[in-house]
Amino acid sequence: MTIAVEKVLYTARATAHGGRDGHTASDDGKLDVTVAPPKEMGGNGEGTNPEQLFAAGFASCFHSALKVVGRRARQNVDHSTVTAEVGIGPINGGVGYGLEVELVVSLPDVDRAIAEELVAKAHEVCPYSNATRGNIKVGLVVA
Repeated sequence: MTIAVEKVLYTARATAHGGRDGHTASDDGKLDVTVAPPKEMGGNGEGTNPEQLFAAGFASCFHSALKVVGRRARQNVDHSTVTAEVGIGPINGGVGYGLEVELVVSLPDVDRAIAEELVAKAHEVCPYSNATRGNIKVGLVVA
């Protein structure tokens, strides 16, 4: 199923030079990074990598969704955190590569059962969750 956006509210634009071993910057200059493969993948590890950028985006986006559903449920999520762990590895017998994500959510001021409900609801609201649903494995962990 393809998700259709009803109205585009904002468009981010970034340009990469050199792929996984180069430079990436947004058109407004707010993101300007050296990109390098991590040592675990044979690189020098002296820059960020696409998986770190994806993890940062997913964690930030999911946390915003969590704050929205927490507010709607009248729950205190002020001290919550979301950590996204993005793994990359071979798929299809090594023909290509794929990603998997684990979102580790800490809600210290919320009862565990309610925290699990909020995380599940945030997973329905978050644009990254909606974009990845059915495409890659996304695990949800309430820490």
